[in-house]
Amino acid sequence: MREYLLVLLVAAGVTYLLSGLCRRVAFRFNAVAMVRDRDVHTKPVPYFGGVSMLVGLAAAFLVATQLPWLGDFEIVRHDAAAVLLAGTLICAVGVIDDMVELSAIAKIAGQLLAAGVAVMNGVKVYWIPLPDAIVSLDEGASILLTVLLIFVAVNAINLIDGLDGLAAGVVAIGSGAFFLYAYLLSYDLELVRATTSSLVTVATVGICLGFLPYNIHKARMFMGDSGAMLLGFLMATSVISLTGQLDPSRLDASGAGVVAAYLPVLLPFAVLGFPLLDLVLAYVRRTLRGQMWYHPDKQHLHHRMLNLGHPHRHAVSLLWLWSALVAFGVVLIGLYTSPGVIAGFVLGVAVAAFLTWGVPWRARRATRVDLGHE
Repeated sequence: MREYLLVLLVAAGVTYLLSGLCRRVAFRFNAVAMVRDRDVHTKPVPYFGGVSMLVGLAAAFLVATQLPWLGDFEIVRHDAAAVLLAGTLICAVGVIDDMVELSAIAKIAGQLLAAGVAVMNGVKVYWIPLPDAIVSLDEGASILLTVLLIFVAVNAINLIDGLDGLAAGVVAIGSGAFFLYAYLLSYDLELVRATTSSLVTVATVGICLGFLPYNIHKARMFMGDSGAMLLGFLMATSVISLTGQLDPSRLDASGAGVVAAYLPVLLPFAVLGFPLLDLVLAYVRRTLRGQMWYHPDKQHLHHRMLNLGHPHRHAVSLLWLWSALVAFGVVLIGLYTSPGVIAGFVLGVAVAAFLTWGVPWRARRATRVDLGHE
């Protein structure tokens, strides 16, 4: 655990220290988010937060491979290098988009290329749990499911990157929940606790925390597509890599293990619950209007929170709260099913629901617009 903590601190520190430099470089190359009709920020804000996060990730992985425990596992070193290579590619696509605004087709092509690089280096889904069986996937199904998971996660995170600090906070929460799951599962089943999944998730938490001081409302810097696509990619690959390093036959060794066996399928939906819901609603909404799913609008869930009258920071905090309830709730209920855990989850949902809909924010703020937003 101490080595994981060190990795987190390195990722956070390097990202934070480099963000100021990347901010100045973004201004120099005119990589700036101008104010558009669908935006709520009120003045141009520089991009390139994704670049600082990528360097923070690279520094964290480099330190991890030199540590006496994590560095001893060849599969961790190999998968970390593969994730960093593919992550660099998808971040580069985002940097280009932040500078010249690529077409949707060009961005999708870049996402699929990065997914292909990960697959070619062995980072892919090897098995999935089904009722009464754990199914090993053949090569074709493994590749297809891996690419699909990466594609969906990347675009889900990209779509929620709409309020200051929202995407970075949601990803930090989701990655933290998945780290907790991977670590506790390995501990409970007496498996090796040095996994690529744990390394990627803890480094992802670190780069998000390092970037947030620049991104909290009112943001001095945006992560841009380079950061949003990188974070979505990291969340997907952390889930994917776990199936390559855990022995599925060990997951049903006990009653708790049977429940835990389904978490690799359920947990990605939990840690990405809010982004995935927003993605599905956007797809349905735009399809019914006769538009392509990637056409932008101003009807995302975070926009609806603002329309309820919530101040910007409150809206972001509530969406963080909902994300934490779903992600950590699924992990704790799955691994430690007990009346106390379930009662705590229900209480948390009740509190979040009251804060979201029960408090008369609209009456307190009326229609005041003070939104400085990503």
